[in-house]
Parts: sequence; C-alpha cells; structure tokens
Amino acid sequence: MILTFVLACEVAFWVVLFGGLAMRYLLQLPRLGAGLLITVPLIDLALLVATAIDLRGGASARWEHGLAAIYLAVSLVYGHRMMRWADVRFAHRFGGGPPPSPTPRYGLEHAALQRRNWLRHLLAWAVGCALLLAAIGFVGDPDRSQELWSWIGRWSLILGIDFLWSFSYTLWPRRRGGTQPERPAAGAGSDRPDPGLDPEEDGNPTADRPGAERVESLNRSRAAGRRGPTAAGTPR
Repeated sequence: MILTFVLACEVAFWVVLFGGLAMRYLLQLPRLGAGLLITVPLIDLALLVATAIDLRGGASARWEHGLAAIYLAVSLVYGHRMMRWADVRFAHRFGGGPPPSPTPRYGLEHAALQRRNWLRHLLAWAVGCALLLAAIGFVGDPDRSQELWSWIGRWSLILGIDFLWSFSYTLWPRRRGGTQPERPAAGAGSDRPDPGLDPEEDGNPTADRPGAERVESLNRSRAAGRRGPTAAGTPR
C-alpha cells in the first residue's frame, strides 16, 4: 500500500508541476498556474498522513515506510529547486525567457558546485533521519521498527561515499579533455636551433626556399655553356 502511495505521489508531483507551468506559459493563465503549483506540498502531506495511519494501525515498519521518509526528505530539500529548474526551461522554451545558465563542468567552479550539492545531500539526510527517528518513536516497538534503523545506516553509507566523490574534485579539479600545455616558441629562452630545420642549414637564407637547388643547378649549367666555345677554340 505505501509503495503504491509513494509512486502515486511521484507521478502526481510531475503532473501538477508540468500542469502549472503549462497554464502559466502555454495558456497564459499565470494566476491559475501559480495556484496549482502551490498545491505541490499537499502531495507530501498526503504521503506523510498515509504512512502514519499505516504504522498506527499496528503494521510493522517495512522498507516501504523508510522509502516514504526518504521521499519526503528529498522532496522538502530538492522540491523547490526542481520546480525552479523546470520553470526556467519552460520560460525559455515557451515564454521567451532567457536561456538557462550553463552548469560548470570543469575547474574550481565545478568543484564548488560539487561541494554545494553534497551539502544539500547532507541536509536531506538530516531531514530524512529526523523523519525516520520520529517514525521509530511513533511505532514505539523496537521489534517493529528495525527496518527503519537499517535505512539510517544505508543512507549514512551513501552519504559518506558521496562525500568522498564530491570533495575529490576539490583536491583534483576536473580538466577539459584534450587540453595540452602550450609549447614555448622555438629559440625562446634557449640556444637550441629550430627543430624544423636541419642543424647544418640553420641560418642559411636559401635553405628553406623552395627550388633553391634547382636554381643553383641552372646557374652552373649556364656558366658551363659560356665557357664551352672558348675552351674549344683555344689551340693546344
């Protein structure tokens, strides 16, 4: 029952969200769209009430009850951010609004973004643990609430792994793929010759001119032609 309720609340969240944005930007009914978006917290309240009724009826806490607590915590911490994310893109696509700001993907800005995301995760974990502990106290029976304690342990492990992953970018910032360090200009700060020239030709003004060898060959041929008749008419 609770699992079905969690799935229904997730579907209802997106239906209400996109319905409100459609009324605001497609149908040009901003007040009605805002009124519909205001009802989003009521979905979380309905899930909270359903979970409490199920536990109060004597049911043992199962993994579905822990999932409901996590869903509520994530919705409270990330819900407004998700609504703003969708609103900016709807406004840009259908309302002529500015394009969304690009997400940093490299360098120190990306590392700072990862740290902020982990802090939000920490806040969601704190809210979720508070809800789970409240549910444990609400049940009042350690044997019936053991599964809720397991959820706290699992989420704490995930939070620790996320910490290592997120803060690793602070120590080793992500760099753009394929970026190579700039090479110094040939000869700058060094007495070594340009590697593109042969060492024996370095400094020769005709060494890198196309056809230099052919010009020299033609000059030698012309010189030999001029000396040829004189040499033939000279008596031995």
